[in-house]
Amino acid sequence: MSEAVMADPEREAPEGDAFDEARPGGRVQAVVAGALPVALGAFAAWLAFGLDVGSLTDPGPGLWPLIVSGLLVACGAGIIIVAATAKGPNGTEAFTKGTINVLVAAGALAVYASLFEVVGFEIPTVLLLFAWLRFLGRESWLSSTVIAVVATAAFYALFILGLGVPLPHLIAF
Repeated sequence: MSEAVMADPEREAPEGDAFDEARPGGRVQAVVAGALPVALGAFAAWLAFGLDVGSLTDPGPGLWPLIVSGLLVACGAGIIIVAATAKGPNGTEAFTKGTINVLVAAGALAVYASLFEVVGFEIPTVLLLFAWLRFLGRESWLSSTVIAVVATAAFYALFILGLGVPLPHLIAF
């Protein structure tokens, strides 16, 4: 990036630079972008009902996940409605390689959540942080390893040792 662009953020960058506007997406992409949170929210709500929702005065462990799921469904439905009723450009961006990175990160988080209860806190946390840093963040092998291990140790010290949160873990002090 040129020094002139860095010095004056109001100045437009030359064509082909990182400041180019994203390609606009179509109505179908907007509907898909709304349908995904609706589907995820509906699935999460179904799981929340399995956790005993309780009531507002005596909440169960499924109440907050159910509320968040409802908000997710409502937001996704809002995206779909706006996309379906919009005339002209609807303000959405086209799916890009960055979209794939978001999906990979979400998939890795789902694998992390499934391993968390089975294997414990430490190993999945180190692996998730390392993968995000190395492959999505493009950090070096060394810095990815060091940051993943140090961050996991810090989380362990804070949540398990400091706050006494009953997380499943392999290492016992």
